[in-house]
Amino acid sequence: MHTEFQQYLFGQTDLPDETIRQVCYLAKPKVLRRNESILGTGEICRHKVFVMKGLLKTYHTTTDGHEHILQFSPEQSWTLDVESYDRQVPSRVSIAAVERSEILCWRKTDFDTLLAELPALKQFAEQLISRNTYYSRQRMLTMLSGTPEERYEDFVQRFPGFLSRLPLRMIAAYLGISLKTLTRIRHAQYRR
Repeated sequence: MHTEFQQYLFGQTDLPDETIRQVCYLAKPKVLRRNESILGTGEICRHKVFVMKGLLKTYHTTTDGHEHILQFSPEQSWTLDVESYDRQVPSRVSIAAVERSEILCWRKTDFDTLLAELPALKQFAEQLISRNTYYSRQRMLTMLSGTPEERYEDFVQRFPGFLSRLPLRMIAAYLGISLKTLTRIRHAQYRR
């Protein structure tokens, strides 16, 4: 069925086999090409997404064309626009594949039913939300108080595998610094 996802749930939860089969049954697999969007600005987020393979980005593009990356979602992670999904309002962000990606999608109505019927899944979902909230708070503090060098060092520590997968312009957009500043920081590190 969705072997990678089943293995993920077996490793992350104590959900019984039947529950995992129920969750998998409602998932719709999709393959995204590089740069293909699953959510565009102004659209309503109607799906919860699990990344089986590949890498997605959640981003906002300003009116002058600057991209601000809010989050990367690698394999074995969940993604969606929380506000748009929960409130069913137009999204202010977009979500797209950085590289060819294989994802599973659950319609909101289906996932809401699963959460209502499966208390163990609801508990797991709440744990994921808490972890994401903690990480988001830490990222915000780093962005507000860290120097560009500290932000880059934090990125390297948290996501060492991303350096070979992402163009520098995306790393700069995630860190909230210019490509020129990122290049300067990297050159200074190489010289040490």
